[in-house]
Amino acid sequence: MITAAPHMSRRTALALAGAAIAPVALPTAAAAQGTVDANSMVLDGVLAYLGVLPAAIVRGHPRSHPEGAMHGGVPDGRHQYHLVLALFEADSGTRIETAQVSVNVMGLGHIGGTRLELDAMMIADTVSWGTFVELPGRDSYQLSFDVRLPDREKPMLFPFTYAHS
Repeated sequence: MITAAPHMSRRTALALAGAAIAPVALPTAAAAQGTVDANSMVLDGVLAYLGVLPAAIVRGHPRSHPEGAMHGGVPDGRHQYHLVLALFEADSGTRIETAQVSVNVMGLGHIGGTRLELDAMMIADTVSWGTFVELPGRDSYQLSFDVRLPDREKPMLFPFTYAHS
């Protein structure tokens, strides 16, 4: 089920803007399949940008504030991070605003993983998807995003490797 995206404060919008601004900085030649850089990927005409930020960026808001309640509230702990995924049509750069997104988080070389649903959220008047996740220790993580678009029969899998330091 796709729900309305909550609005964020200006401070958080600026902190997360990297996920929203990157497509403007890259040429539209990203239409080919494959990796654009370590935090972006094109698959079947869809360009995905990954952002990983400390959860502390949004921790200071009261629970009654839209950001304080975002994704069920900001978790405590020093290894908490906010995953953000922004989706675009690769050939036109048009932002995709309707999707169902989940992620499987797994340390490289480990068996199994943690599957999390991402929530739609509003960043600078545009839709992205996000969730909080625990990333303890310095490790590389496989972040496999399952993206379901309403106009496509099959889900898309965006497998990012994130080197956490």
